[in-house]
Amino acid sequence: MSETQPSGATEPVVLDVWCELQCPDCHAALEDVRALRARYGDRMDIRLRHFPLEKHKHAFAAAQAAEEALEQGQGWPYIEAVLARTAELDRRGEAVLLDTAKELGLDADEFDTALVDGRHILIVDADQAEGKAIGVTGTPTYVIGGERLDGGKSQEGLRARIEEIADRLLAADAG
Repeated sequence: MSETQPSGATEPVVLDVWCELQCPDCHAALEDVRALRARYGDRMDIRLRHFPLEKHKHAFAAAQAAEEALEQGQGWPYIEAVLARTAELDRRGEAVLLDTAKELGLDADEFDTALVDGRHILIVDADQAEGKAIGVTGTPTYVIGGERLDGGKSQEGLRARIEEIADRLLAADAG
């Protein structure tokens, strides 16, 4: 238990979402992520994990840009805004990443610099390596309570399964 947790408080359940910001399936999965965030609030720690796919040429840069947005305090708003523009990202490339940063009031020049100097590459590479090590092959893929759920083919039933696992973990933690 950390010192910031009041006694009796449970640790949040961790949901890792292996995602790629140029992936239409990840865009479709946003509705589930939002619903999970609304249902569990601070009882669930939803963590974006990067898994850029080779077939999407701007995905690696988008992952780095997401890390810069996180550093500037706007991680999820940026991620959601870029996912809403997957087709435009495919067409226009990195300009979309900078435009999105500007629209959210972030320091777009710093985004540009981060993409050039590669300061976030190690985070993206580490996520991708970890994903490969645990069997992630496509996006989105969810990992909760040690169980991997592949959402790349269909989101059907995944949110219910995640909720079932989360409820079980939270009940066990509270007991």
